[in-house]
Amino acid sequence: MMIPQVKAIIGSLLTLAACLSLATSCLAGPLRVSLNGRYFIDAATGKPFFWLGNTQWAIFRGFTVDEARLTVDSIKSKGFTVLATMLVGGPVATVPNSEGQTIWLNNDPSTPNEEYFKRVDAIVSYAAQQGLIVRIGMLHNSQLPYMANGRGRAYAKFVATRYKDVPNIVWSMHGNVDNPALIAMVREMVQAIKEADGGRHLISQKPDPSPKTSGIIQTEPWLDFTQSQTFKRIDLIYPMVTTDYGRTPPKPNVMDEGAYEGGTEYGFPVTPLLVRRQAYYSYLSGGFHTYGHNDSWRILPTWRASLDAPGAFQVGKARKVFESLPEWWRLHPDQSLLASGANSDGDVLYLAARHEVGKWALVYCADPHTFSVAMDKLSGKARAYWIDPKTGESNPAGAYINRGTRQFTTPAGGEDSLLLLMAAKRYKK
Repeated sequence: MMIPQVKAIIGSLLTLAACLSLATSCLAGPLRVSLNGRYFIDAATGKPFFWLGNTQWAIFRGFTVDEARLTVDSIKSKGFTVLATMLVGGPVATVPNSEGQTIWLNNDPSTPNEEYFKRVDAIVSYAAQQGLIVRIGMLHNSQLPYMANGRGRAYAKFVATRYKDVPNIVWSMHGNVDNPALIAMVREMVQAIKEADGGRHLISQKPDPSPKTSGIIQTEPWLDFTQSQTFKRIDLIYPMVTTDYGRTPPKPNVMDEGAYEGGTEYGFPVTPLLVRRQAYYSYLSGGFHTYGHNDSWRILPTWRASLDAPGAFQVGKARKVFESLPEWWRLHPDQSLLASGANSDGDVLYLAARHEVGKWALVYCADPHTFSVAMDKLSGKARAYWIDPKTGESNPAGAYINRGTRQFTTPAGGEDSLLLLMAAKRYKK
């Protein structure tokens, strides 16, 4: 059974999907930051934009154009909204693409290779047609030596000029935010980007190595939103995103790289359950999320099959859940919603968030659990629904007054569960 509000929103999403395939006026972007600094706005529509990223670091380097289009189609079909890329597909810039073309002639960023960028053009254009935002990574730690003596500025100006009129671009600098030399180069390249594209596109910094967040440079005026990377430390998602959420000035934050589904380097299997946990931990802590699969970003022989990995489908359902909520962008993390049974420490969490004025509340349980909700956090009588994070499907769980506490136990047989409390009273926006 689907909540009525969910059905209505899903219907509008299907209409939007059809629109995206037919008219360029429906394309996403450019993105802007909301006035309160908490979320993204699609400037083309004026509506809040839900960031659900999919990591494809090597899509420009490791795939043919047809393979890249196949990848984009798969990502779009599952509900992802952002394609997370790097221009050179990894930290080593001198590795050629699948046709033997390097990104720069003579390893010099001030002399970009036109043939390499023709392929980038085709992929970015196709992603735009499909309504995806393309977050383009332009720098990495190992590339820093190549950028000296003005070459980084020239490279950034070339790229930004080339794509200044493409609306669905977000710029991202990658590397160690603790390295003053790298941040100095980032500032130089950012200035060139802004001069070339007139500040049309958002810019951020993705930290590497992990665990780290670009929130530590929150006050940099060019930093439009922050990104964090936790690697295998699932236990760090909540504290890192929560810390970024509380920084000033407020900026949207994306948990951009955690443990990849099917990853082999962590010492434990990254199952669909762990993929779902990472996503819901990010969102209920007040951030956004980017998903990735080991075989895809590494371009293993199994990369095609990995596009249809269970976790990719299931994380895509999270977007439908959140977008079905009235004013989802007014989510406010609030552990006090849980009168008992809260836990925000470790790998297995029980987290809560609510609409700012109580139109709805969410509780995510990472495993079977019993907890109590402070019902006065809801404005008016609340209808409860259990949502299966695997499928996005919901089932009614009763109606309750908005006072006192109410105990809930997750449905039998579920690995993880999401409780939605929807206030019956209606509000004007």
